[in-house]
Amino acid sequence: MDGSDLDREAEASGVMMIPVPASGVLEGVQGEDLARATPGVEEVQITARLHDFIAAWPEGSSYLGFIFARGSSPAEVESALRLAHSHLKFEIVQRLPVEHPVTRKLPVTGVVS
Repeated sequence: MDGSDLDREAEASGVMMIPVPASGVLEGVQGEDLARATPGVEEVQITARLHDFIAAWPEGSSYLGFIFARGSSPAEVESALRLAHSHLKFEIVQRLPVEHPVTRKLPVTGVVS
């Protein structure tokens, strides 16, 4: 099927898969209202759950969410996506290393007979 007989939309559209900037626990998201108010943006979906551990690429395999936009040209859509993304701030707290109690090395404090 060559597709030449299919009607195409007149407007350009795009989606940004919001990358995970750092591995850690997602504790907060700010700027969603500003991102949604960006001209050309149709929807902002934050799909990552608060208080869950998220991993950045290459260890990770998911995104924080998605931004959808439409406009008169691909450049306009790309600009809207980038501007909306710039409004989003993610609070990601790194996990502290935890030692397993069985494998933890305890300091020697005395002589055991």
